[in-house]
Amino acid sequence: MSDSEDESSDKQLKIVIMGDGASGKTSLATRYSQEQFKKQYGQTVGLDFYLKRIVLPGNVHVALQVWDIGGQTLGGKMLENYIYGSHGALLVYDITSYASFENLEDWYNMVKKVYGKESRLPHMALVGNKSDLEHMRTVKLDKHQKFAQEHGMSSHFVSAKTGDTVNLCFQRVAAEILGIKLTKPEVEQQQRVVKAEIIQYSNDAAAKPIPTQTKSSFCTLQ
Repeated sequence: MSDSEDESSDKQLKIVIMGDGASGKTSLATRYSQEQFKKQYGQTVGLDFYLKRIVLPGNVHVALQVWDIGGQTLGGKMLENYIYGSHGALLVYDITSYASFENLEDWYNMVKKVYGKESRLPHMALVGNKSDLEHMRTVKLDKHQKFAQEHGMSSHFVSAKTGDTVNLCFQRVAAEILGIKLTKPEVEQQQRVVKAEIIQYSNDAAAKPIPTQTKSSFCTLQ
């Protein structure tokens, strides 16, 4: 079987990532698709596109097209085109920024506007990012859960910085879109145990391992 035939056998899912600027959308996308985290913040202008292939239970091969939508595009002319045709939408906020959480209502309403004439919305997921900064949380857990329940969304907490439950988030979203149930062992396999970072005030800094990059591709549209 040729590569093109193999790729065509994948189930194609379009996942859009939306939310305020600096909420960590691009970090989430690059952590998932490339196993990378950039410390410097760079604003996404327009759209970044990533591709990740995964295998779900039952040997279901899925090609996830991850669309990282710039935070400043809310109300922009192209936003509706970016959202249209999506199978899933991740509404991402920073758990240390209450404003980024409040503004999710506008992003949700934009999805409703695009799909207003259709009977069903794409799968909607509420994603609280920067779980590694739990001690700085300003959005209470009950606020998160209430928003998810009222809007019929799945609930996720991730850390793009450490990678904690990032793979699990996308795995769960893809599985729910396709109606595939993940078993407890499969869920546990996608979870990562993240140890608290210990800061040592000495001149000897432990060498940090370089993360291994996974095969992926991306392009940028403006």
